[in-house]
Amino acid sequence: MKHHISSITSLTAVCLLFFLSSMRKPDEWTPLLDSNLSQWETYLSYAHKSDYNGKLPTDATGTPIPPIGYNKDDTHVFSVLKEAGKPVLRISGEKYGCLFTRQSYDNYHLTLDVKWGKQKYEPRQTKLRDSGILYHSTGEAGAEYWRSWMLSQEFQVMEGHMGDFWCQANSAIDIRSFQSEGIMNRVADEKQPFAPFKSGGDYYCMRSANYESPAGEWTKLELICFEGKSLHIVNGHVVMVLKDSRYTKPGGQDVPMRQGKIQLQSEAAEVFYRDIRIKPLTAMPNVYASLF
Repeated sequence: MKHHISSITSLTAVCLLFFLSSMRKPDEWTPLLDSNLSQWETYLSYAHKSDYNGKLPTDATGTPIPPIGYNKDDTHVFSVLKEAGKPVLRISGEKYGCLFTRQSYDNYHLTLDVKWGKQKYEPRQTKLRDSGILYHSTGEAGAEYWRSWMLSQEFQVMEGHMGDFWCQANSAIDIRSFQSEGIMNRVADEKQPFAPFKSGGDYYCMRSANYESPAGEWTKLELICFEGKSLHIVNGHVVMVLKDSRYTKPGGQDVPMRQGKIQLQSEAAEVFYRDIRIKPLTAMPNVYASLF
């Protein structure tokens, strides 16, 4: 009888342990960076010159030069190094283009660290170092002025301008911001009303404040997207509140743009990214809900 009770007790303990382990949440974060860039593809357009004016580049005879294209990174604009045994993405910036996810995402929290390198190239040799996170990316690359990126929304990655916003191609969105005046652009502020941004109107917004880490140090960036709303976060500070992500058709009709691939820009400056992770969201995090 004692043996029977002991067996039941052991079985109960095993079942309880199995039940508790099944209740544990797996790590919600999915790493997006590995040594083989297995979750990414590449697109390269041109090594733009300082006289670029938005027109299709041509050779000495006036013949249009085709872009380098998809997955033809022979010069290793995108490569992976190791730091403390972990992968670090290096983007040389020597040619314009992007690294973009194979998968499309919606309703997510993206986090990554960024640090500037030393190299700069035409047409930005005398300008601030520049890159960017382009989200809700859709369609073919080369859809905008630099003929390098997809239709998307931009989380600017730039010296002194971490978290700025740019419309890419015919994208549109609303941002809490102070109004523009004359040559002064709009500036993000979470206490201001939402205002529209689109091609033909205000298409650039400056972040609310500069929270970039000192030169040579890593800056933590976070992008939260949920049902057309998004947040640009720099070192834990919300620097921009956005909603109603969309794009505008040639006839003027707005179409929701709430999902898509994620691009990391190569834009004439050497830059490093590490600890690129993403997790799905079922709601806007409570701590940020009141911003909308």
